[in-house]
Amino acid sequence: MADIFDDTLGLPAPGAFRRYAALQGLDETKDRLFKQASILLKPSLLETWVNDHHAGTLGLVEMLRDRPPLFIFGGDVGTGKTTLAETFGDLIGRKLGINVEVMRLSLNSRGSGMVGEMTTLITDAFAAVKEQAPVVAEGQDPSAAVVLLIDEADALAQSRENAHMHHEDRAGVNALIRGIDSIATERRPVITVLCTNRLDAIDPAVRRRAFAEFEFARPDADRRKALLADLFDGVQLTPSQVDQLADLTGENGRGYPWTYSDLTQRLVSASALAAFPDAPITFEVIKTAVQRIEPTPPFGASTP
Repeated sequence: MADIFDDTLGLPAPGAFRRYAALQGLDETKDRLFKQASILLKPSLLETWVNDHHAGTLGLVEMLRDRPPLFIFGGDVGTGKTTLAETFGDLIGRKLGINVEVMRLSLNSRGSGMVGEMTTLITDAFAAVKEQAPVVAEGQDPSAAVVLLIDEADALAQSRENAHMHHEDRAGVNALIRGIDSIATERRPVITVLCTNRLDAIDPAVRRRAFAEFEFARPDADRRKALLADLFDGVQLTPSQVDQLADLTGENGRGYPWTYSDLTQRLVSASALAAFPDAPITFEVIKTAVQRIEPTPPFGASTP
């Protein structure tokens, strides 16, 4: 298993809870993800809803149950995709009262290009996931679940419509689809999450199977204002100063604004270290840090 997965994470866990809570500006995405993941992992919630609001009969319920438990997170670098994929299981575990194991597929699973290698590795990965998430009896809710995280998913699930695609890569995509379908058919308590910077590169058959797609974008001006005010809560910033910082972290001729991680990690660290240990963080300290930091370019773009 060590060769297939980079690491595993048992949830709930305090560290994951803090990382999840620190994801700012994603409240709508978090709410939608929790609702949909809950439906997939705890079928009784759906049954209760139908009984309460549709007199126990609603044909589309079976359609929901039969959908593959697959989410696709697409968007630019630094927008929180991977962190959310690694940590949303913490809220699931706490709210639903179950243990959740996050298993992150290693990019080594691409193999070295030998015939059949990537197919075997992907097949083995799904077999390992199934060992951790046994089939639940009809009408029962699971006591444990697995989140299978595949980061940089376009490396494994690239479109087979690409005429230059290697045969081994096509076989790997087929193996991925079979694994996703088997999880759905057997109704195992597993959610597969594909994270990618290139959503349009994912194979159409994979995208069609997704229970939902989530698109992650860089924060707009309003979200930057709210995020900056929250990040520097306790610093004496006026509304006008927050507005200035939001403007400075906008496009400013680059064609792209700052990412969430630029703000929450790089700017916060730079501001704190600039002031420590002899002075407080002030507007001028933050402004100077903003002017010295070059925001992360979009995926595929060269650094100015």
